[in-house]
Amino acid sequence: MHAILTNLAVPRYLLTKAAHRVGINAGALLSLRDDWPEPKLPEAPGWVRLRPELTGICGSDVGVAQAKSSLVLSAFYTARHQILGHEIVAVTDSGERVVVDPIVSCVHRGFPPCRSCQDGFPYVCERFDQPGVSGCHAPALGFDAALGGGWGEVLVAHESQLHPVGDLPSRRAVLAEPTSIALHAALQWKRRGDRAVVIGPGTIGLLVIAALRRLHPGLDITAVGPGTFIPPYAERAGADRTLPPGPEVVETLAGLHGGRVIRPRLTRVPLLEQGVDVVFDCVGLSSTIDLGLHLLRPSGMLVLVGGAGRQPVDWSLVWNRQLTVQGSVNFGPEPALDGRHTMAQAVEWLADPAYPVDGLVTHIHDLPEWRTALTTAAAGPRASAVKVALRPNPDLPLRT
Repeated sequence: MHAILTNLAVPRYLLTKAAHRVGINAGALLSLRDDWPEPKLPEAPGWVRLRPELTGICGSDVGVAQAKSSLVLSAFYTARHQILGHEIVAVTDSGERVVVDPIVSCVHRGFPPCRSCQDGFPYVCERFDQPGVSGCHAPALGFDAALGGGWGEVLVAHESQLHPVGDLPSRRAVLAEPTSIALHAALQWKRRGDRAVVIGPGTIGLLVIAALRRLHPGLDITAVGPGTFIPPYAERAGADRTLPPGPEVVETLAGLHGGRVIRPRLTRVPLLEQGVDVVFDCVGLSSTIDLGLHLLRPSGMLVLVGGAGRQPVDWSLVWNRQLTVQGSVNFGPEPALDGRHTMAQAVEWLADPAYPVDGLVTHIHDLPEWRTALTTAAAGPRASAVKVALRPNPDLPLRT
């Protein structure tokens, strides 16, 4: 089959990492293959074959391609060969259109439930490094060629991972996985207050805004992001305003909401006394984490959404102002939704034409154009891109 294969052999990885460090896009890890074998169905009940209709390119995919993935998390991603792509709308062999929850937890690996799975948190399963009957050496589909991924013509998944979407338009359906990520993140905050900030309105940030607006119609939401491309998207998603990043955010929000600005000695970013109630950081750089901490009121919450990485941050405000720092990853059964699966809720929202996600898929490419697609996704707003998607099977019609 045709597939974009990632070869994570150590010399290739180090070469790619070094090349990106000096600004060279070597692309040494990925290649388009036309002879890669289709993944085999695991020898266990419930596994089905899928043909991807459309697959999104996620920030974590870009991180793999550029050798920027966390070395700590490599303990859970041990497959040498990957077929990336976990934001998938696909067609089963029986002709049903589905979106895919990519998480491969104990039930899929043939193990008795670990403590996390027993407690209803399969998205942080304690056996992500053990393939079991699934053969998957990763926490999710799209990170091991054994089960395939959305950047290939065929993959396999367990029927419990599939959520039917009927005639949902392809450009909306392909957003089911990132919408679920965003909803799971939004649900980490048990509302205490009326003011929220979302830093980094890329795809995930925009979908966090949309989720917050759907969950909390009266919430005041500020998006923080650079340039002139993103603000119209943020406002359509539900933001009340978009501000450029930097220390000036503190000054602007103080003027809007009546807070006080306090200036520490010898630091660039002032503090916002009487600050906002929650900050969702969808970037995860030291500068954005630092800004978020400076914006929060005492006992506020900082939710870290998306990819992980090592960042030097002065965490003293966490102690001094008794802040909560909450990580958010993946999704699954939601206690805040009475145990309903995040993706089931996401599909329901996406089926509502009023849910403001039209236009987020800005670019679609066939597999042979994968280099252009990846470069565009990595550039983001600089390439006028929000969500870039690949079309592995052009014979499958896109629904409109």
